[in-house]
Amino acid sequence: MPSIAFYATTREMMRLAQKALQKDHSDIRVVTGKPGGGGSDLAAKLAEQGVDVIIARGGKATDIRAAGLPVVVVDLRISSFDLIAAVHKAKTVSRRIAAVAFPNMIDGIERLAPVLDADIRVYPLSRREDPGHLLRRAVAEGAQVVIGGPVTISVARPLNIPAVLLENDGASIVRAAQEAKRIAEARRQERARSGMWSALLDYSYEGMVSIDGEGRIFAFNPVAERVLGVSKEQAVGREIARIWPGLGLEKVLASGKDQLAQMLRVNGADVLCNKIAIRVGEKPLAAVATFQDSTDIQRMEERVRRRIYASGYTATLNFSAIRGKSQSIRRVIDMAAQFAATSSSVLILGETGSGKELFAQGIHNSSPRRGGPFVPINCAAVPGELLESELFGYTGGAFTGANPKGKLGLFEQAHNGTLFLDEVAEMNLSLQGKLLRALQERTIMRLGSDRVIHVDVRVIAATNQDIKRCVEERSFRPDLYYRLNVLRLRVPPLRERAEDIPELARFFLGEASRSGNGPTLSDAALQALGQYSWPGNVRELQSFMERIAALHKEGVIGADLVRMLWADEELSPSGPLPLPPVPDDEADSALLLRALRESNYKASLAAQRLGISRSTLWRRLKKHGLQR
Repeated sequence: MPSIAFYATTREMMRLAQKALQKDHSDIRVVTGKPGGGGSDLAAKLAEQGVDVIIARGGKATDIRAAGLPVVVVDLRISSFDLIAAVHKAKTVSRRIAAVAFPNMIDGIERLAPVLDADIRVYPLSRREDPGHLLRRAVAEGAQVVIGGPVTISVARPLNIPAVLLENDGASIVRAAQEAKRIAEARRQERARSGMWSALLDYSYEGMVSIDGEGRIFAFNPVAERVLGVSKEQAVGREIARIWPGLGLEKVLASGKDQLAQMLRVNGADVLCNKIAIRVGEKPLAAVATFQDSTDIQRMEERVRRRIYASGYTATLNFSAIRGKSQSIRRVIDMAAQFAATSSSVLILGETGSGKELFAQGIHNSSPRRGGPFVPINCAAVPGELLESELFGYTGGAFTGANPKGKLGLFEQAHNGTLFLDEVAEMNLSLQGKLLRALQERTIMRLGSDRVIHVDVRVIAATNQDIKRCVEERSFRPDLYYRLNVLRLRVPPLRERAEDIPELARFFLGEASRSGNGPTLSDAALQALGQYSWPGNVRELQSFMERIAALHKEGVIGADLVRMLWADEELSPSGPLPLPPVPDDEADSALLLRALRESNYKASLAAQRLGISRSTLWRRLKKHGLQR
């Protein structure tokens, strides 16, 4: 809500206004000024502070309005009740009354004379007139008491002339506040419309020229300045035929018929122009021309295509998403964070499922390129003959089945960002050579095109293969290897950081269960998980936890369930089933039953599977009441 101020000239008026406004209009500021003087200085300060509307009375309202300030003045009107109250009070002195005040304060007071049995004479006070002159004249003409505002009262007292102050009641102050708020809201809406119109003009990609009914320019935006080579100051107010003789906008104004999609030549450039008549009813009152340089249209289409293709190419993960406190993983994270500060290529080595893309995203999001796109592609998932078109793009009709409009390549989509080449060792030798050239020259060429395109892309490559062996076996170019292997990062497999397994298992189980009352892992289960080699690394552990969450919605997961799932999937470690180091009764009982069941209840085979003697097996069975 725009700011509103109430201008009081006396302490009594200030207190009355504060009391009247405190319930529903406490947001209106109450300020005080001297009864004399113009009041425009204080009003100017209020305007500088953002005040839009000032409520003032009498001469103050007139002075502020005359000062030409960017504020609206709302008159605090003296109501008929206020005039009647003042006349009644004056009659206690004499019925011969002089009203000496500004016209907007005593309008209609003389009509009250016969009703109130008073002899009332009006002496209107002008803004620059001395009240003392009017007071002396009123007394000379028989007045015995004076009614007026604070200025009149301040002059009457030294002259020993009885005077009654015209005061507003609370209701009139509230009415003025309501009117001020309506005006302030209208100004806010008008300012919003004006701002939208200015933004439309100033930030439009199109040039815009508008003329009024006389053919004179009243709107001329920055694009029009650039295209026509004329400043706004030179154009506004002049006839359109003088600024742009070949436009013919005045003809559209005269005929009222729009002219759309015309190609015009302006200052050596082709522009696409639309000319539209602005009508009120059937009569055109103004006209507007919008136009755009054809070169700008082509550039905009290119940006639109880039935005469409690049949508979704964002990195969503940071280093904080990498879980684990082992020394090996923390060392790799610290190294990756240092790599992120550079612009050099990074080669990430690691087994399947170890989190190579997670590190790639973390490097991108910690780098100066984090505001740009992160474009990933799995080189093993795209056939070799198509991978080149994916990376470098193509022009329309470059090959059979190609999109006739052409296609942006991933290098262009990753401009000012990061291109992540996963499984880069799967790329064929021919394409490796083209990739090497793109990295060295920082330029690419679309298939079917002869135009070189500059790209600013950081490449992060990853592979789960022994890339040095690939170089030795001549399946990977050594020059490309050295170009990619500027910064090398080896992500350790999960078996080399077994101490992180409990944290990862709990996290993945919680994510999979999506419930605060989901299953939990016992210490024995966590120890059993740590005994597995996890050839699929973190991805395999995540899948295993999802399987547990799908089968068990609550309760404590024991080691026996872990081993049972391993057995069902043929994932159990080689050798005898590992026994819990300090087996609880339930876990030991379940393990013994499982061994017997899987051995077709043959005690010797069950003992062998458990890695214990037959007598130990009988002793444990007896302990749990399982002996037949």
